[in-house]
Amino acid sequence: MRYKVLLAFCAILALVVGSRAADDKAAQDKNKQKRETVAKPMTDKQKRQAEDRLRKELASPYNKWLDEEVRWIISDEERTAFKRLQTDDEKQEFIEQFWLRRDPTPDTEENEFKEEHYRRIAWANDRFASGIPGWKTDRGQIYIKFGPPDENDSHTSGGPGERPIEEGGGSTTFFPYEKWRYRYLECCGSDVEIEFVDPSMTNEYHITMDPSEKDALSRVPGAGLTLYEQMGLANKADRFSRTDGTLLGTGSMPLPAKMNQFDRLQQYTNLQKAPAIKFKDLEALVQSTIKYNLLPMKVRTDYFPITGSSVLTNLTLQFERKDLQYKQKDGVAEGAVNIYAKIETLTRRQVIRPIEEVVSIGPIPAEMLQQAIQGSAIYQKQIPLAPGTYRLTVAAKDITSGNTTTYEQRLDVPRSEDDRLAMSSLVLADMIEKVPTKSIGAGQFVIGASKVRPRVNGRFKRDEKVGIYLQVYNFETDATTHKPDGEIQYEVTKNGTNEMVFEFTEDLTKLTGGAAQMVVEKLLPLQNFAPGDYTLKMKVIDKKRNETLTPTATFTVL
Repeated sequence: MRYKVLLAFCAILALVVGSRAADDKAAQDKNKQKRETVAKPMTDKQKRQAEDRLRKELASPYNKWLDEEVRWIISDEERTAFKRLQTDDEKQEFIEQFWLRRDPTPDTEENEFKEEHYRRIAWANDRFASGIPGWKTDRGQIYIKFGPPDENDSHTSGGPGERPIEEGGGSTTFFPYEKWRYRYLECCGSDVEIEFVDPSMTNEYHITMDPSEKDALSRVPGAGLTLYEQMGLANKADRFSRTDGTLLGTGSMPLPAKMNQFDRLQQYTNLQKAPAIKFKDLEALVQSTIKYNLLPMKVRTDYFPITGSSVLTNLTLQFERKDLQYKQKDGVAEGAVNIYAKIETLTRRQVIRPIEEVVSIGPIPAEMLQQAIQGSAIYQKQIPLAPGTYRLTVAAKDITSGNTTTYEQRLDVPRSEDDRLAMSSLVLADMIEKVPTKSIGAGQFVIGASKVRPRVNGRFKRDEKVGIYLQVYNFETDATTHKPDGEIQYEVTKNGTNEMVFEFTEDLTKLTGGAAQMVVEKLLPLQNFAPGDYTLKMKVIDKKRNETLTPTATFTVL
């Protein structure tokens, strides 16, 4: 019995000792492996692989910024420069400068442009996604670049409808489409229309240059005929032989100018470009608190109400040619002035409209330069604004001499009430003339059907005429005749003596227009005016309402 107990005890002891020996050996092997792992250096290949992995991890946010976040607004030059950068610090500095160049208020902590840009991306992703992110779609691209359209004619369900007459008229069935209209885009000018069509009906709209692409029946024989095809003035088969890139059934009717195939192609090309940043040196002057006045410049603003919510604001700049310098080459002289202007809210939180233009003078034959520099160079920009208060800042630079000037002014855009007598600005002009029908409402100095060029400095020679231009709105009409009853009085006095040198009264029946808008267009000869300063006082009287307006203006006779 004792022998068996002793034998069992020896067996247990052997197991314990063996187990401890095995644990010690395993621990030794593990420590040895650990020492070998720490001590073993990386090969050159392993180093290159680790560096490549790290570079890709670090590059990914910058690639996303370049290819997604700023894809539609970065210029080709900026993209090329960014790709040449080697270090992360260089890339981060580039990104900071990229946003700073676009910041409308660099003296504040907020960058309104950047905040608005990312808001547009989020909005596009929310509204325009269609199997691909919204920012990648054509609607997303245009929205991110230019913001929401001023008008959106949306037909997202498609279905039956009437074509516009310029597209042939008649009834048809449409694919889903949207037509965006912008009153003004820097890249494309005024009244820009962009049409998006979804022929696959998957919410993947794309920009179209063919207005007939939204017509779901354009390729169906005998269906969806235009008015011209219904009247036998056109054959639907003729649509496929057109050379203007459309399938419109308009017969021999010419397309409107804005639907010209070359204009449509040019617009499409311009829309693909990143928004331009021009005249950065002048923009820096506008943003600076230091003002310059090395280039004399006269500035004038006039207001002409269009509707209750829109006022045509005319910004006119005038330079004396003798104050400019000219570059002479091959017997001719040329001069030019770069202009950068910005209209923004008084708090500088929002830029309403940037303006970048060049005023060119010449070419002038070198032998005639002395005579040519006696006049003035004048430039005008017409800007529709909502009634309210704004800040206008202008910077100009003579390209040849490098002389610059800056100017700042408060803009009080008036609001007119439909039930009150109202008027536009009173303009003293050196030119008032009718324009051809095709030019009505278009071009510099054109107001409605007349070309009115202001004399910004208000100085006239005795052999000239002072043009008087004024629009008056909302006359009360007679219940029986439906005509307004009133008159306009003109009075010119010489400053300092209050001597009356001219007086005239006319009935409203002598004016053009109707009760809603009447236009005063007069030319006042100056040959009998002695040199000096004068004041024009007008009195517009609405006898039905018993209301009176008293616009005034001053001028100088040389």
